[in-house]
Amino acid sequence: MTAVPPRDQAWIMAHHLRLRTTFDSVAGSYQNARPDYPAELYADLLAITAITPPAHLLEVGCGPGKATLPLARRGFGITAVELGEALAAEARRRLAAFAGVSVVTSSFEDWEPPAGVRFDLAYAATAWKWVDPEVKYAKAAELLTEGGHLAVWDADHAFPAGFDPFFTEIQQVYDEIGEGDGAPWPPPRPEERFDPTATEFGASGRFTVVGTRRYVWSSRYAADEYLALLDTFSGHIAMEPAKRQHLYQEIRRRLAARPDGRLTRHWSVVLTIGRRL
Repeated sequence: MTAVPPRDQAWIMAHHLRLRTTFDSVAGSYQNARPDYPAELYADLLAITAITPPAHLLEVGCGPGKATLPLARRGFGITAVELGEALAAEARRRLAAFAGVSVVTSSFEDWEPPAGVRFDLAYAATAWKWVDPEVKYAKAAELLTEGGHLAVWDADHAFPAGFDPFFTEIQQVYDEIGEGDGAPWPPPRPEERFDPTATEFGASGRFTVVGTRRYVWSSRYAADEYLALLDTFSGHIAMEPAKRQHLYQEIRRRLAARPDGRLTRHWSVVLTIGRRL
């Protein structure tokens, strides 16, 4: 693989930092538009880490509280760090009933806990990829108790056998407007996709992987519901308005031609858990 020139790497980093701030513009709609994570994920997380309430957890990039609420309801104390001011405010509103939960407005890279405070578990739900790779593992390890755990997971679009042909059709529109990623189509099936997170854990020298799990499920969307979902993705938020308008018109047109006006989108989540060395 050819090395990326330094100037291009600087551009990529600047672009990455810009994209990670886009979610704040959809703070009011993110919680309802995005799917809930599977109940099995939380059950596996607690079984593998063996943590129980009132253990003190650290969440990196809590958004409006998507993954905070299920753990707060179980009685855990949680410090949730969120970069976006509007997202942090939304999380505080949704978590107001939980006295043991606090939401801090800051980037994870810049945030420092009170002196002497350490956590039994740090976790990040669809947020870890936005944290500076030069910082995240080292800092997480420093903030954990001896033998503490780090858990991360992302919710990605999945393409199992027999996935909805709508996505093959609409991919042509993405390509036409210059928003395709150039990858071969169709994408690999969930079980064939390589997830680099476990490798990253090991390469950090700070964690040993103690568990990985994959969850795949599907959701049905009408046009308005699906467009509301797309509006929570950084690439669509940052897309040029004319391109986004054309794409959304095509989505509406194609779904209107279906008898029930709906599509089926599959989701895949890979949970990776590491224990601090």
